[in-house]
Amino acid sequence: MTETETLCNGKWLRLKRCGRWEFAERTNPNGGVMIIALTPEDRILFVEQYRPAIQRMTIEMPAGLVGDVAGKSSESAVDAAYRELTEETGYRAGHIQFLMEGPTSAGMSNEILALVRARDLTKIHAGGGDDTENITVHEVPRAQAAAWLIAKMRAGYSIDPKMFAGLYLLENGALFREMS
Repeated sequence: MTETETLCNGKWLRLKRCGRWEFAERTNPNGGVMIIALTPEDRILFVEQYRPAIQRMTIEMPAGLVGDVAGKSSESAVDAAYRELTEETGYRAGHIQFLMEGPTSAGMSNEILALVRARDLTKIHAGGGDDTENITVHEVPRAQAAAWLIAKMRAGYSIDPKMFAGLYLLENGALFREMS
């Protein structure tokens, strides 16, 4: 077995090498969470923001790191989802259901992403993220969401492919309720 070598340590990431294989490790042990949220008006919440890693504007579902806030290092994905949804979109969820988790890019990172479904939403502020973020919130009618994402892609936005998985899970979430 080849020994793993640390090439660089950052606040949130660590770059490692094992033989010829280089990969990133998340330094927060709890990974991330993506929130599939539908308003009472049957609108899906998307967030738009600039991502320096790809140097482009992106369209994503609300998301964030789990356990990245001081004093909350042991928070669950569901607890982080409540926090991140309100911070990014201004909506508070009455209930959040854990759906599944898995790797974001198994060949490049150890990051595990949990997908959750937010229900019973109440708007409490404008959203937009914290002091380090500049997020625009989009509320898109569910029936138009896939076409809206494709139009944004054609307009030059980077669309995270997980958005289409999120749409699938929104329509097929009952499959996951049967697993729990």
